[in-house]
Amino acid sequence: MTRWCLVAVLAGAGPATAAPEPQLPECAPGRASTTAPVAPAGLSSPRACRADHPLESTKIAFTPSGYHHLGAVTSGEWGGVSGRFSVVDGGIRAQTYDFIVGRFMAKKDLGAGRITWLEAGWAETGWASPGRQHVYTFNTNTNRWQFYDQYAVRPGDQVWLDISGDRTGMWRAWLWWDNRWNLLTQQRLPLGGSAQIEQYVEVHVDATRPARLDMPKVTVDNVQVRPVGGGPARYWREDIATLTGTTPGEQQRRGGFCLDWQTRYDTWSAGNCAD
Repeated sequence: MTRWCLVAVLAGAGPATAAPEPQLPECAPGRASTTAPVAPAGLSSPRACRADHPLESTKIAFTPSGYHHLGAVTSGEWGGVSGRFSVVDGGIRAQTYDFIVGRFMAKKDLGAGRITWLEAGWAETGWASPGRQHVYTFNTNTNRWQFYDQYAVRPGDQVWLDISGDRTGMWRAWLWWDNRWNLLTQQRLPLGGSAQIEQYVEVHVDATRPARLDMPKVTVDNVQVRPVGGGPARYWREDIATLTGTTPGEQQRRGGFCLDWQTRYDTWSAGNCAD
C-alpha cells in the first residue's frame, strides 16, 4: 500500500482519534506482556486502557517507489484481525525513506482510485529515531504515521496486535502490552463494519538512494480473522479465500526477500532469501 512520503520531523500530537475518546483510563507505563491474550481486544476487555499521545510524522506530497510486500490479503471482507509479529533490527539507513514494518491492515477500495484503511504494527524507519523500532499506526483520515514510543519494543520482542471495526464504521487498533489491551487509535472510516484484511511484512527502499537491505527473519503467528457482525474468531487458514499474488506451490519472492508458510495462512516468516 503506497503511503504519503514523510519528512524526518516529528511533532507532538493529540490523541490518535477521529471521534470522542472511549472512557478508558490512560495506560500507565508498563513492560512487554509476559502472557498471550486470551480474548480479542475490545472496549470491555479487562483492564483495557488507551495509549498516551503518539508522535506524528508530517507528510509531504511525494510518493516513493521501491515497495516490497510479503504476506496475504483476504479476498472477502471480515470484521477484524489479530495475531503476533516478531520484531527485528532491519538495519535501516538514517535520514532516508527506507523502512521495514510488520503490520495488519483493514482496507476498502472506494472506487475512482480511492482506498481507505487503518493499519497497525511495528516499524523501523530512516526518519523517526533511526535504529529504533516503534509501535505505529497509519490511517487515511490523517495520512500520517503515528508512533507510540511509550512502548519500548526492541529486536527479539514479539508484539500482539488487533484491528477491528463495528457496525458504525468505527475501527480500532490495539496492542497487547503489560498483559492488557492498550487502545492505540480509533478512527471512523468509510469502511462500514467490514473490510479486506492484510497481513504483511513490508520493506521500502529509498528510490533516491538505491541499496541492498538485509532483513532478518520476521515471524508471524496466531493470525485470526473475526467474522462480520461478531462470533468467534477463526484462524486464517486455507478455508478462507486468500490472495497472495503467487500460484499454488510457488514461493513468494519480492526484491530479494522471501516468504515461507508454516501453516497457510496463520503462521509464516519472511526475510532474506536463502539463495
